[in-house]
Amino acid sequence: MTDSVEPAGERRTRKRVNHYGTGRVALLDAAVRVVARGGLRRLTYRAVAEEAGVTHGLVVHHFGSRDALIEEAVTHAIRASLSSSTLGTGAGRPADFATGLTDMVESGPELQAFQYELLLEARRRPELLTHLRSLYEEYFEATRRELSRMLPGPVDRGLSRLVFAALEGLVLHQLVFGEREVTEEALTRLRTVLEGLAEG
Repeated sequence: MTDSVEPAGERRTRKRVNHYGTGRVALLDAAVRVVARGGLRRLTYRAVAEEAGVTHGLVVHHFGSRDALIEEAVTHAIRASLSSSTLGTGAGRPADFATGLTDMVESGPELQAFQYELLLEARRRPELLTHLRSLYEEYFEATRRELSRMLPGPVDRGLSRLVFAALEGLVLHQLVFGEREVTEEALTRLRTVLEGLAEG
């Protein structure tokens, strides 16, 4: 048996496969990067396939519809962001609150940008809002739990949302302006406020 040899100049170029993950997770990571760079309108089967280095048909096979791809990418992004955040991992001391936030932004900017793109798109596509809201509840609850570990008495929704909004705003500003040191300064001030509440 002999190997077939293609004439020089007629060899087919093979698509380079990016190994960001395996299977479905790799496709979801690719979807996150596509949306982070070009917005939700750029999210197509072909764009995801090209980003992941796979065939268009493989993306169709895994998700079946663009809406299913979007929904699963949102879930994937929030879960990945929660697992990389420091909410819920502190020692219950204000001095430890949100440590690692700046590193999280620097190590996963696409993940953060994807979420902001989806939030803005939800204003134009209300069908996204229900899913986003239920997933954001996980952020809100993680913030409330962490505050409850460090503050006396019950933590109400207003306080937990205020603190989460501060964190989310700092992430957005670092993502856009790249001013890590400003984020760190603001977090230091936030921890001082929380220390005051803990002592009070």
